[in-house]
Amino acid sequence: MIGGGRITGLALMIGSAVVLAVWSAVVMTAANNNAGGMVLGVFLALLICSPLFGIGFYLFRKGQSEESQFEFVKQEKKILNMVLTQGQVTMGELVSELEMPSDSGKEMIRDLVGKQLFSGDINWDKGILYSVESQQLTDGRKCPNCGGQVEFAGKGVIVCPFCGSE
Repeated sequence: MIGGGRITGLALMIGSAVVLAVWSAVVMTAANNNAGGMVLGVFLALLICSPLFGIGFYLFRKGQSEESQFEFVKQEKKILNMVLTQGQVTMGELVSELEMPSDSGKEMIRDLVGKQLFSGDINWDKGILYSVESQQLTDGRKCPNCGGQVEFAGKGVIVCPFCGSE
């Protein structure tokens, strides 16, 4: 489960706080106004509960970090799916679909290229991403019907913009 450490960490923090409160209450009632016994009992409670609370806090923060990383990967996957299904995608389409600034979109694309997950063509001047499949299907191909240059329509389909043949 993504971000499961958050739940475990929260449970540990709450559990340690409850144990500390119960133990302190028991020590205070059992000490019978003996200040040294109360202080020692509360100190031992803190000594045992503080590491549990610390581990819980660590797991909670780790779960939050994991969740944000998963969201980033989800956005990158969305970019790849858009390019693969449409053949070519403009930066404007990506930015509006992902609801993020264009700089973040460009950074994600660079990250995908660096991870070798995206191997298509990128025209930064025009702001267009092309899939490898679209380049392979349209390179030098002419429409058998009218002889016009065909374009990639998405997911293995090429279309002639002049006569509409697929």
